[in-house]
Amino acid sequence: MILVILIAVLFAGGFLVWGVGRRSPLGARWISLLLLSFNLAVTAVFWVQNYDRTSFSGGAWLADISWDWIPSLGIRFHLALDGFSLPLVALTFLLGIMAVVCSWNEIRERVGFFHFNLLFVLAGVTGVFVALDLFLFYFFWEVMLVPMYFLIGIWGHERRNYAAMKFFIFTQAASLFLLIAILALYFINGRYSGLYTFEYFSLLQTPVAGPTAMLLMLGFFISFAVKLPMVPFHTWLPDAHTEAPTAGSVILAGLLLKTGGYGIIRFVIPLFPEAAKEFAPVAFALAVVGIIYGAVIAFSQTDLKRLVAYTSISHLGFVLMGAFAWNEMALQGSLMQMLCHGISTGALFMLAGSLQERIHTRDTSRMGGLWSVMPRMGGVAMLFVMASLGLPGLGNFIGEFLVLMGVFQTSPVTSILGTAGLIFATIYSLAIIQRAFHGENSGRWHPGDLTVREMSILGVMIVVIIWLGLYPQPVFGTVLPALQQLIASTAG
Repeated sequence: MILVILIAVLFAGGFLVWGVGRRSPLGARWISLLLLSFNLAVTAVFWVQNYDRTSFSGGAWLADISWDWIPSLGIRFHLALDGFSLPLVALTFLLGIMAVVCSWNEIRERVGFFHFNLLFVLAGVTGVFVALDLFLFYFFWEVMLVPMYFLIGIWGHERRNYAAMKFFIFTQAASLFLLIAILALYFINGRYSGLYTFEYFSLLQTPVAGPTAMLLMLGFFISFAVKLPMVPFHTWLPDAHTEAPTAGSVILAGLLLKTGGYGIIRFVIPLFPEAAKEFAPVAFALAVVGIIYGAVIAFSQTDLKRLVAYTSISHLGFVLMGAFAWNEMALQGSLMQMLCHGISTGALFMLAGSLQERIHTRDTSRMGGLWSVMPRMGGVAMLFVMASLGLPGLGNFIGEFLVLMGVFQTSPVTSILGTAGLIFATIYSLAIIQRAFHGENSGRWHPGDLTVREMSILGVMIVVIIWLGLYPQPVFGTVLPALQQLIASTAG
């Protein structure tokens, strides 16, 4: 029942904080924090207790619950957790806590409704990572959409309505491709087997080939590629990040984008292995374009949040590249990249939000010399910028290195071209520090440095990113059996 409890706590907690927030905004904040801390603690204890199983069971599911939901349509309430989804679920609750704490003073209006939407987004993300009935998966996929629209549209910045609507249109349109593909696969499987079902394991056995398989694969792929996001479907992301409140940017960059990478690895390639293999050269080309394009455009930005947003396009190109390489090393790298990007980019958005709250601008051309007046923020920013550029000893390096090594086994040219992204990452990463923290303090800024609350949450993220960089073995021991099982499912 652990999976039901984790999701139910978030849904029920959302209604609770909405009601409490009308009378006590502080109470809503504390309830959200306690609920997410409870979920993170339960997940951590479960991970520790089952670590041996994830290491030696050959990829067995650690938690699995399946109930009849709408039997007449073959729909089941099927949730399951394996070593691939477990780290992502833990990341969901960790970044959820960070989002609550970083919005503690930033969000002052309609606090209860804000936390209602925040908890519902996190419930949707958690459901996406554990749903194994494709109808249920689509339900959770849609649950993420509306609350994030409200987070951007109500509590965002100057052009929040435009950004929220653009986010909604892009993601909703992409979701229609996914829905059509799921329904088509459902009917094809029913005609073939006589059993109409949305069950993941049953649909894995559906004999789809040729143009039909390619069309269905593209239906799934486009939906996940928009959420990833992949060039040329990326244009909603910079606007959404720029206008979203800090907590919205943390959840968007750290979690919602990861659902796209998760969907490609869990569904696109296992369900359509031959079509995915045929499409792989195109996916590699799109990944390389995204890596280089995102990095180049990031360097040209003067809006700090927009700059960090474009770096996400670049970093997640490695996830796409590793997924279609489809070997153990590349897939481990993709998972590690998703985790570390969530931590490092989430932290950078938190720093950008703190900076904007203090000096009321995101324009790096108006900054400069801030290190002398904000040494703690400068030092923390330097560490996460170093993580972003892939400095050895920090987690992002492990992810990118494994992806490039794994892709080299499949396509050496793609791996070599992808390596260029590391060079560009160094340029834009150092530009962040140079523009904001070094040079002359021409604006005569004298803001306060990071508070104890801010240093506490950023300190946790520092510990995690260093731990993943120096000792990633617990994550590898957890995820590898599940990835081996995924690879084996496409071997036939």
